[in-house]
Amino acid sequence: MKILVTGAAGFIASHLCEKLSSLGYSVYGIDNFNNYYSQKLKRLNADEIQKKGVVIFEKDLNDNLDDVFTNNYDYIFHLAAQPGISSTTSLEEYVNNNIYATQNLLNAVINHNINLKLFVNIATSSVYGKEATVNEDALPKPISYYGVTKLAAEQLVMALQRENKIKACSLRLYSVYGPRERPEKLYTKLIENLFLNKPFPLFEGSLKHQRSFTYVSDIIDGLVAIIGKENAVNGEIINLGTTEVNTTAEGIEITQTIINKKLIIENKPPRKGDQEKTAAIISKAQNLLNYKPKISFKEGLEKQVEWYKKTFM
Repeated sequence: MKILVTGAAGFIASHLCEKLSSLGYSVYGIDNFNNYYSQKLKRLNADEIQKKGVVIFEKDLNDNLDDVFTNNYDYIFHLAAQPGISSTTSLEEYVNNNIYATQNLLNAVINHNINLKLFVNIATSSVYGKEATVNEDALPKPISYYGVTKLAAEQLVMALQRENKIKACSLRLYSVYGPRERPEKLYTKLIENLFLNKPFPLFEGSLKHQRSFTYVSDIIDGLVAIIGKENAVNGEIINLGTTEVNTTAEGIEITQTIINKKLIIENKPPRKGDQEKTAAIISKAQNLLNYKPKISFKEGLEKQVEWYKKTFM
């Protein structure tokens, strides 16, 4: 069975590629290795998954994809995106990398991949808006360029599904953390700044923010569980995350305890587009995928600290 993973050198996608390869699938990845964050880190991820037999196409999803689709894939997991909430990232970049790139990929699928079993779109709880504490039937109310464009990408995928041109589903992920997390994200940056005694930028009000911080392997287990269930999940929007909710303040305290250092705080104004609370409602994932997150918050942070030490120290 052949599986294509977009954004393969990224945080979540690289873990997915490894897992799929370990299960015996023929895994292909595509990544443009852009400079949103250190290419060196992406190359490290790519090297790791290539050692596991993953074949990587180095190109942008907005490019001509004919050579990628000389293979006929059984499943496509679409994780590539312009990520996160960043004041330095323009709306144009979000539109190009989340909307146009998704449509170009879908065009290639329609033109070349006639035997596709399922297209799995990876979305985000950011589509729900300030408070992502609802089930999949709730009206999305995104408040950031990221959330708006990821919702648009999701709807491009599901529009083709509604027209019966492809089988597809979309997974909305909740606050994923763990080894290989991007350097600008909360816990990688927190761990780095603790070890290096650097001031940590803390946005006003963020200590009270509540999150379903979900360890990456729990997300991967949910994604892999989709394989073989294409008829059950076709047309579905599915939340994926832990039901355990913690504040940013609790995360900082646990990480300080693990590393046994005190954080230096640099206070910053509130960040536009930040969610105030996420709490994953996962009854649909439990019913359709037998989804059961296993890793506690403290255990996950311990694993991420160990990864950081092995990789950067």
